[in-house]
Amino acid sequence: MSSRASYRAAGVAMAITGVVCFSLRPILIKLAYGYVVDPITLLALRMIFSLPFFLAAAAWVGRDAKRTPVGARDAWAIGVLGFVGYYFASFADFLGLQYISAGLGRLILFVYPTLVVLLSVVFLRKRPTAREVTALGITYTGIALVMANAANGISANLLLGAALCFASAAGYAVYLVASSQVVQRVGSMRFAAYAMSVASAFCILQFLLLRPLSALQLPGRVYGLAVAMALLSTVLPIFITTEALKRIGASQVALFGALGPVTTLLFGWLGLDEIMTPVQLAGAAVVLAGVVLVSVKAAK
Repeated sequence: MSSRASYRAAGVAMAITGVVCFSLRPILIKLAYGYVVDPITLLALRMIFSLPFFLAAAAWVGRDAKRTPVGARDAWAIGVLGFVGYYFASFADFLGLQYISAGLGRLILFVYPTLVVLLSVVFLRKRPTAREVTALGITYTGIALVMANAANGISANLLLGAALCFASAAGYAVYLVASSQVVQRVGSMRFAAYAMSVASAFCILQFLLLRPLSALQLPGRVYGLAVAMALLSTVLPIFITTEALKRIGASQVALFGALGPVTTLLFGWLGLDEIMTPVQLAGAAVVLAGVVLVSVKAAK
């Protein structure tokens, strides 16, 4: 395999790993909601435990004297993308998951690949290839099968939860498209460290403005879940997904998001006693087929 092919194949592996790690987040959130139902506090806890890693990463990349300093334009872009792509998208997701199931939330969030392709066409003038369109068709078919029974037992606040999760998808789509350009200029590690430090500051500031410190008096299990959210579904996937953006581009990273609802469904079955029907298992296989279609292209 050529060095170029190896470079892209590593990007594919990073994108898939990032999706699987992110898929743990709704499961951990739903488990935490069994003890605390305040998304502001829960989000702040997640970012409090994440922030030291992002600050350390920012300090580490800042030691390289050969790096070009971040210009004013890119600094503003990092701040805005940190707000929209991580603070806003995460907060909307946390709010939405109060009202709908983890699986249904992932289904709605998965509209972001369509939004990414649309934004790329409008702002970056990138036309989707026939293979990407085919892969989207296959993966959406699989998602429909996977979530065939997702609407059973929905709450009265379904529309509110769905709207919040869609807003999260829109924020993440904007982040994927815009950040793919900024990453090329400032570097993946530096971008992720700076953007997430900004997002963490917004989340913590929101808590300090809206909640008393006594709100942090929570069961130890909540803190354990918050640490898991910080490490497994925040720090690790953010850095590797940012590097994947650099290697294979926003559109293909978005397409690999097809794995998200499937893995969330699997984790929900294992951790939340959700049921996987034969139809849903068949849908998972179809989704995987769509992901393989993208992987073959990336490996060439």
